[in-house]
Formats: sequence, C-alpha cells, structure tokens
Amino acid sequence: MNQPAFISSPSPQEEPDTRGALARMVTTLFEHWKLSSNDQLALLGLSAGNRPALARYRKGEPLANSRDLLERAGHLLAIHKNLRLLFPHDRDLAYAWMTTANRAFAGKTPVELIAEWGFAGLLQTRAYLDRARGV
Repeated sequence: MNQPAFISSPSPQEEPDTRGALARMVTTLFEHWKLSSNDQLALLGLSAGNRPALARYRKGEPLANSRDLLERAGHLLAIHKNLRLLFPHDRDLAYAWMTTANRAFAGKTPVELIAEWGFAGLLQTRAYLDRARGV
C-alpha cells in the first residue's frame, strides 16, 4: 500500500537541496542588509570563529542540519517578508531597517538586539514586525 506523500517526504532538516536554497536566500538577504561578517554570524547564532561555515553558505552549500540554525533562517526570511510588505514602495528602507536604530529596541538596531539577546532578540524583532503588520 502506498503512503501519502506527506508521510514519506523528507523534512527540510533532512533535505540538502532545501538547506542549500536556504543558505543562498539568507546570504543574499545579508548582502541586501549590508551586514558585516560578524553580524551575519551573530544572526545565524554562529561563533565569530566560524567564518569558514559562513563562506561555505555564501557558495550555496547547505546550511548545517541544525534545528537552531534552520529556525533562525526561517525567522530571518520572515523578517524580510514583513519588511517587504511594510515598505512595498521603498526597497531601500526595507533593506536598511535592520541596521537602523529603533526606539522600540532602546535605541539599538535590530541587528544589535539580536547579537546581544540571541534567539530571543530574533524572536522579539520578528514579533515587533508581525505586530506592525497586524498579524
């Protein structure tokens, strides 16, 4: 008996092609946001000494099979989607938002907030944008 496709299909954590596509999307996003390598590492939850992984991701190699890393990538892409929906006619503003000081974050940029608070800062940034969109 054949199983339904949703039962046998691999999850993103198991699928290298999906993780490779995520790596390309996230590193392209970092380029749009004009982030330093240190900021990129912080947003992905990687140590400053893990620059080789970042270089591999830039080349399109799959993200590591890590739940934390894949969840971070998902939240970063959701933040990008929120920004594009909030600022549909101003791509420059959407791309600059992550590196612009924000009173809601005690004058810190969202990138600084995430670097300081880690995953909690990432969730706080996404929740702020979700609320701004009325989600």
